[in-house]
Amino acid sequence: MTMSDQPEILWQPDEETVRRARITAFAQRVAREHGASVDDYDLLWQWSTDHVPEFWGTVVDHLGVRFHEQPREVLASSAMPGASWFPGATLNYAEHALWPREGGADGDTAIVAVREDGRRVARTFGELRADVARARAGLVALGVGFGDRVVALSPNSVETLVAFLAASSLGATWSSCSPDFGPRAVVDRFAQIEPSVLVAVDGYLYNGKSYDIRDTVGSLRAQLPTLSAVVGIDYLADGAWAGHDGVVGWASFTDHPDAELAVDPVPFDHPLWILYSSGTTGLPKGIVHSHGGIVVEHLKALSLQHDLGPGDRFTWFTTTGWMMWNLLISGLLVGTTVVAYDGSPGHPDLDVLWKMAADEGVTLFGTSASFVQSCLKAGLRPKDAFDLTAIRSVGSTGSPLSPEGFDWIRDAVGSHIQIASVSGGTDTCAAFVGVAPTVPVWRGEISCRALGCAVESFDPQGNPMIDEVGELVITQPMPSMPVMLWNDPDGSRMHESYFEDFPGIWRHGDWIRITPRGSCVIRGRSDSTLNRGGVRMGTAEFYEVVESFDEVLDSLVIDTSGLEGARDGGELLCFLVLGEGVSFSDVEPQLKKALRSQLSPRHVPDRFLVVEDIPRTLNGKKSEVPVKRILAGTPVEKAVSKDALRNPEALETVVARARD
Repeated sequence: MTMSDQPEILWQPDEETVRRARITAFAQRVAREHGASVDDYDLLWQWSTDHVPEFWGTVVDHLGVRFHEQPREVLASSAMPGASWFPGATLNYAEHALWPREGGADGDTAIVAVREDGRRVARTFGELRADVARARAGLVALGVGFGDRVVALSPNSVETLVAFLAASSLGATWSSCSPDFGPRAVVDRFAQIEPSVLVAVDGYLYNGKSYDIRDTVGSLRAQLPTLSAVVGIDYLADGAWAGHDGVVGWASFTDHPDAELAVDPVPFDHPLWILYSSGTTGLPKGIVHSHGGIVVEHLKALSLQHDLGPGDRFTWFTTTGWMMWNLLISGLLVGTTVVAYDGSPGHPDLDVLWKMAADEGVTLFGTSASFVQSCLKAGLRPKDAFDLTAIRSVGSTGSPLSPEGFDWIRDAVGSHIQIASVSGGTDTCAAFVGVAPTVPVWRGEISCRALGCAVESFDPQGNPMIDEVGELVITQPMPSMPVMLWNDPDGSRMHESYFEDFPGIWRHGDWIRITPRGSCVIRGRSDSTLNRGGVRMGTAEFYEVVESFDEVLDSLVIDTSGLEGARDGGELLCFLVLGEGVSFSDVEPQLKKALRSQLSPRHVPDRFLVVEDIPRTLNGKKSEVPVKRILAGTPVEKAVSKDALRNPEALETVVARARD
């Protein structure tokens, strides 16, 4: 297949879907108020990026953003970095999350939290507001106010959501880590931002086991000198925090039965939460997002791109240490029921999330490409075991979804399902490329560029390309771009991170191909490119071939070409995790043949190395760059924070095997 050939269409909206889609009403408003010709999605996307202030102003009006003080204008400066959005406006994220949207009601379910051991907790919008009012009063009693930082070491639970909304209602700034993060990884993140209050659970469940983290919390208290209080949640056992000096139990913290909820209006660009870069190559960057930027972006994404609203149920498998948690809870902004899962996606087996989706009537089921691949390899057919007719869309992110993954969702989950492969970043807490309810799904491709996201593929000279792989760049500002990086007073780190290569244009660090149809293919990180004899290729293309083999459970490819001291001037190394009972000698010839024919002879590895596990970050991303840096001679402690890895022992094994 040449690049311009059109792959198979796996899903296409019918006329009724298009007619009823929220994006259709939005497009009609654009045409009516702006005289724009936006009869199809591509035209609407083009208008949204050519007329940036008009687009975002219409989004704000159409989706009902609640300003207390009205903005003087939409976009005072379009410079990147430094765009100034909705100057003069005040609002609050919590207000948008806690009151039902048009068509919703206080009695509608706001959140359902399901735990690995079967525990289920639900709250209506009315009940959630009451919970947040009591937690807000608890924070005020601890001295928390405007601009203070509240941090959490807690799972995807009702209490975590309540604590976040209480903090945001006060204008305090939130940050969270998953409770499975190691102590150093937590300190590396939280110490930077000097928090006032830490909210923490006593432990967590994963893969059928419980893990007590109270000692970790104790060590954090000693290493975070700005803490004035710790709030302890009894997550595994009642009374777990009793007798722990200096820890306020959740029941005591929220013991304000007469509290009434209020929200403090804050400026549009006031910090809402702080997310972090992966931390695999040094101290994680603290990425600061604003109340207004997130409200506007997430309303647009969930309402217009994913067509969610009251009556829908939205889940995405995530931890509180990944930006997908932040997107998930924003389901509340559009009046959707958030279905939160805490635990292993593979315990007691890979059916657990599909069963939950069936039990809860999930509308949009989100997961990672690696989970889809695991289900494919295991031969699962969820539609044969569960009633999944409520699922309208299956979302996938974290890494590129293989064409075989697309096939599996269609065949094993449901042919009626829109496959929502999306890609974006923690940096903007948004998807740049994804889906729309009016756009087809082509096999192996992301359906479209998101509205308001001026995504282009650039060659090294900064020229836009179509149907060729280039740097993913964004040429116009977006409201959810970071308002700053923490401890970056002169903006130098921000400039170095995103704007150094193409001044005034955001370079994201991914390879992308944009097709003549407007669909997209992400080809992996541009900073871990395979450059073999001048033929440059993203690692995602390599994995697409290797991991299509049932015998291969996981893989990692490292190109040492050009590294000082590399063996024979550089090698292409492929680390393989093989299935039980699989002999490497049996699969090697087929792997080499497939790579030679589907990629190029240059992309057949010099060495295949069998290992038990592939090093991944806590968010599940393959640690390509740290391994490459270590093999280039960077000391391990400078190349990667081991506490930022899910399985640091796998890193040691991979490096040792490469050096054999």
